[in-house]
Amino acid sequence: MRIIAGTLKGRRLVAPKGADVRPTSDSLRETLFNVLGPTLDAANVLDGFAGTGGLGLEALSRGASRVTFVERDRRAIDALERNIRALDVEDACAIIRDDFVSGRWASGTFDLVLLDPPYDIRDLDAVTTAGARVVGPGGRLVLEHSKRRASPESAGALRRTRVLTAGDSALSFYT
Repeated sequence: MRIIAGTLKGRRLVAPKGADVRPTSDSLRETLFNVLGPTLDAANVLDGFAGTGGLGLEALSRGASRVTFVERDRRAIDALERNIRALDVEDACAIIRDDFVSGRWASGTFDLVLLDPPYDIRDLDAVTTAGARVVGPGGRLVLEHSKRRASPESAGALRRTRVLTAGDSALSFYT
């Protein structure tokens, strides 16, 4: 896994071994960030279900100013911390170890909320609702999920505006 574009382009990311962490593929990240385009400039980003941080670190590489990562798995956080140090972006990152859906971590608002929960998670409504609570005015939320599962039509005050599929995955965009 590597950073696709931007100031950190080509830099490799580490991931823990095992089936518990499923990093977003390079091609799906490329699709996502091509759609987001220049809206990342100086954005404050939340990477929920962060895993190794691929989505948030890609956002930093493409112009985001700050990324907050929420992850509960200790092995994933260890890999995320190594990735942040290796990329020398510690000043632009914060890691919160918590269950995303609980919302206990929620503080402030974000311009972009990126969510990549496990594909077998039971309640996508709870996931998107937790993320929608911290989307600031004019902000967006993006949910990665299995294309075999429909994403919620709304998340709090946000409405789903677009769904893209690639392989077994889908990206649902909310504004």
